[in-house]
Amino acid sequence: MRADVRQVADGTYLVHRRDVNWVIVTEGDAVTLVDTGYPGDRQALLDSLAAVGSAPEAVAAVLVTHAHADHLGSAAHLRAVHGTPVLLHEAEVPHARGDFLQQITVPTVLRNLWRPGVPPWAVRVLRSGGTRRVPVADPAPFPAEGALDLPGRPVPVPTPGHTDGHCAYHLPGAGVLISGDALISGHATSRLRGPQMLPDMFHHERARALASLDRLADVDADVLLPGHGPAHHGPVKDAVRRARERAR
Repeated sequence: MRADVRQVADGTYLVHRRDVNWVIVTEGDAVTLVDTGYPGDRQALLDSLAAVGSAPEAVAAVLVTHAHADHLGSAAHLRAVHGTPVLLHEAEVPHARGDFLQQITVPTVLRNLWRPGVPPWAVRVLRSGGTRRVPVADPAPFPAEGALDLPGRPVPVPTPGHTDGHCAYHLPGAGVLISGDALISGHATSRLRGPQMLPDMFHHERARALASLDRLADVDADVLLPGHGPAHHGPVKDAVRRARERAR
């Protein structure tokens, strides 16, 4: 499946793949890249930058929602080849560095192979490098609180639970919330469509992930760009309410 690159607001693009998304935010010749897909998505990532008239050397920074292989995939490559800063919440820095791993394990996947959608998803994950460790050399925490001095002026919104340092990003000028895996709109292992949480097996601490939805409900945005599933349009607070109802 080729990457579907769609502009959702001025200078803001959702790159939608079958199993994971990333976001490109442009400002002049510079780019903020939020997440990077699976390790096997590297060519698709480069193609998506070209599709918006950019290139990897124009990426001012990679912002990572969390250090799972399907979001961190090419961050180390961009850091090594182009010197691109890789920024995360401070609690997620050691995770990106490879000090520990808070990710669904192979035994957990095997125990859930009976669930509809899990077997074909697991095969694609293996092919995309989803079980590879992709640590980043010198990942860094955000340099300051509030809006970051990057294209789009993203504002970090800490949402721990999926991982200890999971973080969403608000683009106030565009009315966009990049939610990572804190709030999604679809997943190959879920029968639901629209705003929802990931299935429980994916969360490091499900109760904290559920509590973190409150932080997203306070964000003033009407476009949701999730880590999985298509863009969702409508007030984020309504999306959060629907996800909470489905999580009961």
